[in-house]
Amino acid sequence: MINFYPGEPQEILKPAQTGFVVFTLLMALLINLLPWAGWGLWVRPDFVALVLPYWCIDQPRKIGFTIPWLLGLLMDVADGSLFGQHALSYTIVAFAGIALHRRVQRFAITPQALHAVPLLLLNDVIVLVIRLVAGSDFPGIWYFLGSLIGGLLWPLLSFVLKLPQRPRADAGHA
Repeated sequence: MINFYPGEPQEILKPAQTGFVVFTLLMALLINLLPWAGWGLWVRPDFVALVLPYWCIDQPRKIGFTIPWLLGLLMDVADGSLFGQHALSYTIVAFAGIALHRRVQRFAITPQALHAVPLLLLNDVIVLVIRLVAGSDFPGIWYFLGSLIGGLLWPLLSFVLKLPQRPRADAGHA
């Protein structure tokens, strides 16, 4: 990461382990499948669409397009929605994350969150357009609130997912 902000420390991270990446994506899928109700449906971001671009930006060679496609198909089956809509949206978001990864990595965490919001909105717009073409009604402007909440969660997500990548402090070199 190039430090554009002089007060922010730089750190060298270990590469993310593939097993950890897969675990976090499966956990995001399981969180999506929790039985959300009431206002939770409106403020809940699509957690797969939140974690997926994070890994596409942080570790673009580990993700590719097969994983988003399969996660999307699993989400479609579990959600009982039109087959392929999440698969298409997750794959497009993964492509955008991979395409933008060099740019986004150069920024500190707050500007990264500002880059994440359009990716989350893109996911919501793709799913919404597919649903509208299939004959569903427009759910209202509150439909996009989850993307904004996801942008607010980006710094916390980034901190938590980088914890295993940080080298352990050596007691002898204090």
